[in-house]
Amino acid sequence: MRLILYSKPGCHLCEGLQEKLEKIQNLAFELEIRDITTRDDWFLAYQYEVPVLYLSNHAGTKDPKEDLIEKPLPRPSPRASVQQLEQMLRKYLSNEKK
Repeated sequence: MRLILYSKPGCHLCEGLQEKLEKIQNLAFELEIRDITTRDDWFLAYQYEVPVLYLSNHAGTKDPKEDLIEKPLPRPSPRASVQQLEQMLRKYLSNEKK
């Protein structure tokens, strides 16, 4: 499983969420940070929304270009603890496996 965090430099909410995600130890995932200032399409989509978190899964198709599905996750509260963030992610992961 891969989590994608759309972020931008100097965003304290982004940095806080990234730190918490990196502290999660009981859940296996790869964290990809996407700096929205590096691509115009990301910037236009998320300039007022960061941090934005997506769950990326393989769809199971034979074409690798069409295989990835990215789904937005609800924005966690900046006050959420690492444990609360982990619980939220577990909930969405279990829904994906059904």
